[in-house]
Amino acid sequence: MRTQPRLDAATVESLLAAAVAAPSIHNTQPWRFRLDPDHQVLEVHSAPERTLPLTDPMHRAQYLSVGAAVFNLRLAAVHQGWRPEVRLLPDPRRPELVATVRLTEPLGANDQLADPGLYEAIARRHTSRMPFTGRPVPEPIAAEMTAAAHAAGARLHLPDIAGTRRLLRLTAAAEARNHTHPDRTTETRTWLTAPGAGTPYGIPVTALGPPDAGRRMPTRDFTAALPALRMPALWFERHVQVALLWTSHDRREDWLRSGQALQYVLLTATAHGLRTSLLHQAMEWPDLRAATALPGHKRCHPHMLIRFGYGPDGRRTPRAPGRCGIRPAAPPAAETETS
Repeated sequence: MRTQPRLDAATVESLLAAAVAAPSIHNTQPWRFRLDPDHQVLEVHSAPERTLPLTDPMHRAQYLSVGAAVFNLRLAAVHQGWRPEVRLLPDPRRPELVATVRLTEPLGANDQLADPGLYEAIARRHTSRMPFTGRPVPEPIAAEMTAAAHAAGARLHLPDIAGTRRLLRLTAAAEARNHTHPDRTTETRTWLTAPGAGTPYGIPVTALGPPDAGRRMPTRDFTAALPALRMPALWFERHVQVALLWTSHDRREDWLRSGQALQYVLLTATAHGLRTSLLHQAMEWPDLRAATALPGHKRCHPHMLIRFGYGPDGRRTPRAPGRCGIRPAAPPAAETETS
């Protein structure tokens, strides 16, 4: 019988570095990791102290964020030559444990590895809040993005011009509501960080994009009510390209699958030289989220609006180093007497 090799510290560090590169709402990075060395299992936990009670009261966006980290972890494991076995919500008694990734035997020479371009895109992918060129994305690339979402258990809808305008109007309506809600504005600004702050969480002021002078792109305004931080407006692309990520159900496992699908789509776009940004505002208001659903589709639960296209790279947001606790070994079973 072949002895299964053990995980070493360098491999675990590489896996976690990929996982924490995932996107998260307001760069909250709401995940924790724990290693069970006896079973070669990486546990992925939610971090309740890094939630947004007003913006994300059901923790749906948090689950999307953690799901994206799980996808990166899977991709990195395959890149390292391991076969990852993922279980979502494996223990009902531990609601904070959202997934486990068991690394089984190394992949063989005949196993088909994932597209190496996707793994390389992990380090390059980040949100660009700058104007795009408006150059149309070729249909084959858009089809790959759609297929990526489907392969991960979600759906990706690319609307026509009228559908795009409808979704952007709903996003703008949500952004306007956020501006008039003092508590939500305060919560959002809590995750805005000053230059040189040294924190690995939140959105640095230097990573913010400018407002759209043409009012075509309803980007999130982190600087609302802070005139000193207002930036000069720029003209964004006239023909905005967006995609709506959705699932047929709206359970916690669907949120995690949507997060994996989201990252699969983003990495596919990045591998083809596209830039992306995420428009989540409409998903933060139940009535507006429902309105973003596909017209006439009774089982469409939207999760994210993805803007994509060609344009400048934008600035990266920081990441906390991937740290992994060690799960204590289970105590031996007590011996019982038999008669």
